[in-house]
Amino acid sequence: MSGTSVLTKDNVKKKDTTTNFQESDINVLIDSASRVIAPLWPLSTFAARNPWMGLEKQSFEEVAGWLKDTRGIDIYPSASMILSAKRKGEIDQDFVKMGLERWLDSHSFNVPREKAEQFCHAALKLEALPSNLLSSSELEKLADEFRGLNLDSIDNPSIQPISSRIENQDGEKLVNILDHHVIKWSKLYLDESQAGWTMPKREEGFYRAWQRLIQYDPALSKKQRKSLKDWPQEPHMALEKALSELNIPESEIQNYLEGHLLSLPGWAGMMLWRSQQSSHEHALLTEYLAVRISMELVLVKPNLPLTKQQSEKKVSIPSLIASWFQWGNLSIEEWKQLSSAEQNEYLSFAYSFDDKLRRKIWLEAWEQTHADQLSQKLTTKKRKTDSEKSNLAQLAFCIDVRSEPFRRQLEKEGPFETIGIAGFFGLQIATNELGSNHSHPSLPVILKPKHKIKETADEKEFNSYLERKQAVTSLGTTFKAMKQNTLASLLLPELSGPWLTLQMVGRSFVPRSANRFIRNLRQSWLQKPNTNLSLNHEHNKEMEIPIGFTEEEKVNYAHQALKMMGLIENFAPLVVICGHGSQSINNPYAAALECGACGGAAGGFNARVLATLCNLPEVREKLSFEGIEIPRDTVFVAAEHKTTVDELHWIYVPELSEAAQKAFDRIEAVMPKVSDNANKERLAQLPSFQSKVKNPTFEAHRFAEDWSEIRPEWGLARNAAFIIGQRELTEDFDLEGRAFLHNYDWQQDRSGELLGNIIAGPGTVTQWINLQYYASTVASHYYGSGNKATQTVTSGLGVMQGNASDLLSGLPLQSVMESDSEAYHSPLRLLIVIQAPSEYIEKLLNNNPAFLDKVQNGWVRLASVDTDGVWINW
Repeated sequence: MSGTSVLTKDNVKKKDTTTNFQESDINVLIDSASRVIAPLWPLSTFAARNPWMGLEKQSFEEVAGWLKDTRGIDIYPSASMILSAKRKGEIDQDFVKMGLERWLDSHSFNVPREKAEQFCHAALKLEALPSNLLSSSELEKLADEFRGLNLDSIDNPSIQPISSRIENQDGEKLVNILDHHVIKWSKLYLDESQAGWTMPKREEGFYRAWQRLIQYDPALSKKQRKSLKDWPQEPHMALEKALSELNIPESEIQNYLEGHLLSLPGWAGMMLWRSQQSSHEHALLTEYLAVRISMELVLVKPNLPLTKQQSEKKVSIPSLIASWFQWGNLSIEEWKQLSSAEQNEYLSFAYSFDDKLRRKIWLEAWEQTHADQLSQKLTTKKRKTDSEKSNLAQLAFCIDVRSEPFRRQLEKEGPFETIGIAGFFGLQIATNELGSNHSHPSLPVILKPKHKIKETADEKEFNSYLERKQAVTSLGTTFKAMKQNTLASLLLPELSGPWLTLQMVGRSFVPRSANRFIRNLRQSWLQKPNTNLSLNHEHNKEMEIPIGFTEEEKVNYAHQALKMMGLIENFAPLVVICGHGSQSINNPYAAALECGACGGAAGGFNARVLATLCNLPEVREKLSFEGIEIPRDTVFVAAEHKTTVDELHWIYVPELSEAAQKAFDRIEAVMPKVSDNANKERLAQLPSFQSKVKNPTFEAHRFAEDWSEIRPEWGLARNAAFIIGQRELTEDFDLEGRAFLHNYDWQQDRSGELLGNIIAGPGTVTQWINLQYYASTVASHYYGSGNKATQTVTSGLGVMQGNASDLLSGLPLQSVMESDSEAYHSPLRLLIVIQAPSEYIEKLLNNNPAFLDKVQNGWVRLASVDTDGVWINW
């Protein structure tokens, strides 16, 4: 791994060290540097993000070391998390020993093996060195006498912003002052919903708006403002000039840009996301860096030039010697008897077997224990002999880990088959609900919609509904406008006080009743009519994407979804397509609970579209030519699984056949029991849940509707595995809501194309979700978002802690922590398990270099269950 950057730089032109280059050159450098951050979606379209998505060509271990050296960010679980998992029985000590043996065998050292093993076993207890030992005068004396340590790996790991090396008169580092300025300007530019006044000149872009307004910034001195008066009009020229005056050699520019992006990865990530959304803002990240580094130059200019400093990682000789006394059981006399060369070897060994490596061994043992426990479940089950099961209904759920407990409870109550598939059901659509002027992409954020599906209604009913909806919308818009207007806001408390007081009292003391009353009042007023879907193709030049599908596309989408579900024969009378959504009040992260992959879009609309397509006679007729014969009495319906309350809400139920009606009635009859059991299981994991509660479903609704409840559900916490195989592989097992489940039958996928699509789509999404939970747990201060109770929603797009922090990119503590000191989420890298012959896995890895990188570099783990039920680790 490079000592200066975690990134490969093969695509960056090598030139001399003068800072004189074209706009295309700086764009290449910025593009390369941007890999150290990840795009950040706004809260309203929150999507899970892998914060290291651009670094997967390097190993997890390399990136962990680089982040620790450059930013002081530790991405291995803490010692307290590991020891807590050990106490809970989540880590088998034998795997720790095996990991240690592998490390010892793969490294050469001149320390006796017995001594080395003794040292390592003691160090792996993860106990801190005693303070009285570290502070002893004898230890200091021994350290002072030692001069022989030579460690090649100690070097300058990255180029940090110059402002991080300078303090002002009050002892505050200038980089903190720089961050404060950048946050202020970023908030002004990005705000689209909260500020009463928008940023002047905003339409000209971030850099130009800043360049014109900075002349009036009272936070800068007159001299500082004057230095920016004739600053270049173009961002790339401003960036070039600032880097030149800061005397950053061209060979170090990419590293320097990385350092600035990592200073505020949230705001930088939002700029990166915005730059990818439209051609109008395609250069936004360049503008951001131009603003930031120009501001840095202004702040540090009085201190220039700085003397060249080589930043070295400090090695504490006393602590290395003390570690041999404590863990190696060496006495002072034995240490003194060692030659200088031997002492050097001992200290080099202790330096190599550092805290990061010890926790790496523990993490891998934790992951191996989880894999071992899962393999015992999946490979010891007796296979059912009957190949065809008679099911009253088949229900397709999202692969979301929250579906697994609900599916398990449902299967216990009758002859129901449940199926796992990505919850957008393969439909690349944007949805346009009745009366809305805006469409919302309803698919994973890694894809773009190709069709728009609109809700339609009878014209007379629609016009009446639209009038009522506009009245409600106008009321909200007026309230918001008054709140943001300086004069009108003075009258607002008088006008709205009585109603808001009643609302506050109701939601505080009887939240369930109050919210049900408000919801019913809204629904009874709106009276949304019955709607249809615009499934038929319409397109003209003014449309960005067409409305509806062609006849061929209808068949293709239905065929693709049924094949992904493995549902091409043996249809039950009733097939339920189940999207999933959530339900919570006063929750900035509500979209995250809806769907971590689809930008906050619930899956019910997609479920209705697919069910409707599969009921069309012309679609069924053409499917039959492709070998999928759907019986005449089989009916597709759509529902939505509300994860917060574990209920099934019907969305689309057409006329049912006699057999389908019987199945529907059976599901309705068992659903109260299914919901109760699923809620009881899920709520028992919440720290504030009282186990003596008699009605779990009632309590689940209270959690969902209480606006003071900071944890309405655990979301996808504790996710750890993605299992791709037939339901027979996992049914009857309690997977504790920790596994994404996707149906897959390799015998229906002779080419391996279907498996490749699952890995490329759902496989990527599940990995992003997994690593977001991982990062938010192990480094919550940097990759998480802190305490939900103290968050501030800012600019209508994200959250901060206080009024001037980074735009926080990850999950709040309440999504991953059981208490201040105890983690709920187990930070394990995703284990992907595929039920298929080994040649399928080999073909997958050969055909998908990006996935091969993820496996080989430790970003995901891979295992398979072959045709004989044998577990294989890859």
